[in-house]
Amino acid sequence: MPSPYRVVDLFAGCGGITEGFRLTGRYVNVAAVELEVDAASTYAENFGEDHIYQGSIVDWLRDGTDVPEADVVVGGPPCQGFSNLGARLEDDPRNELWREYVRVLALIRPKAFLIENVPGFLQSRQFTDLEAETEEGGSLADYVLEKDVLVAADFGSAQVRRRAIVIGTRRDLLKAIEIPSGSVAPENRKTVRQALRHVRRHVPEDRRDLPKRAARHFGTTLPGPFKGRDLHVTRFYEDRSLERFAAIPPGGNRFDLPEHLKAPCWIKHTSGSGDVMGRLWWDRPSVTIRTEFHKPEKGRYLHPTEDRAITHLEAARLQGFGPHFKWCGTKDQIARQIGNAVPVELAQALGKHIAEALDDRA
Repeated sequence: MPSPYRVVDLFAGCGGITEGFRLTGRYVNVAAVELEVDAASTYAENFGEDHIYQGSIVDWLRDGTDVPEADVVVGGPPCQGFSNLGARLEDDPRNELWREYVRVLALIRPKAFLIENVPGFLQSRQFTDLEAETEEGGSLADYVLEKDVLVAADFGSAQVRRRAIVIGTRRDLLKAIEIPSGSVAPENRKTVRQALRHVRRHVPEDRRDLPKRAARHFGTTLPGPFKGRDLHVTRFYEDRSLERFAAIPPGGNRFDLPEHLKAPCWIKHTSGSGDVMGRLWWDRPSVTIRTEFHKPEKGRYLHPTEDRAITHLEAARLQGFGPHFKWCGTKDQIARQIGNAVPVELAQALGKHIAEALDDRA
């Protein structure tokens, strides 16, 4: 087997892309950058603190940190300004962080790079500007881009998360790396039942909070580290919420509630999203796991049969993280890390595809 490819992970989060690439056995991480200390600490627990910079990518470059040689650069610049959730802010300053990603590419000149983002990124002004950088005179003139929107369930994930994928290939490698096609037929997609098959039933006497534990990374003390079983925690629910959950049948949602259990705003709105207060289906992939999966009012996040939202453990499983992956942070911080991560199976498929393509071009 060829020597492992060196990879740099920018906007690394908790390490979803790094974990997927690690599982291929084809890569070694030489650098990572993550702004949020809780996510960076989770990354450090799983992949080591020696190569991750906790801080902004701007500061990483400004601090004179040695930018390592690498074969592949990966990352997902912040996507809030392109997301369909909430306001889409074209002038959100986070939308411009892709330019810092480009600065790193220009310094490292990897053989290939990977950008993942929400589907709206491909229709944004920022993506148009990115494409312009690959033209003559641009900072990425040595690269050719391929792009598409992929569904994670088509690559072995237990959720139908849609992500924009951009792969850049250095022109001297002769042939661009194409966006891969999913190998999982719709009828064979991984289901919620399969993803959660080893997760035990949650009973009322189980914990609602994480164990008391402290980890220290980057000069900061924060809760953790926690393994999967520690994350099988839920929230305290008022009696009215429990009544509502109990009234929602398998696969149902807020429209199935009797009038006396509907919120006033739901009585007035008889159309709209069918995912609000919805139950996941056992025998289908999950909906996209977002950062507020623990709030049933935010989407189809009720357990298929139990009267509660899915736990952090279950959300992590649906994102493809194994039982030994370790987490740092508060409940809310870990929820954001899980929801912001790239599904591990999708990352693994992309990593394998890129490594095999580079093998062919060696």
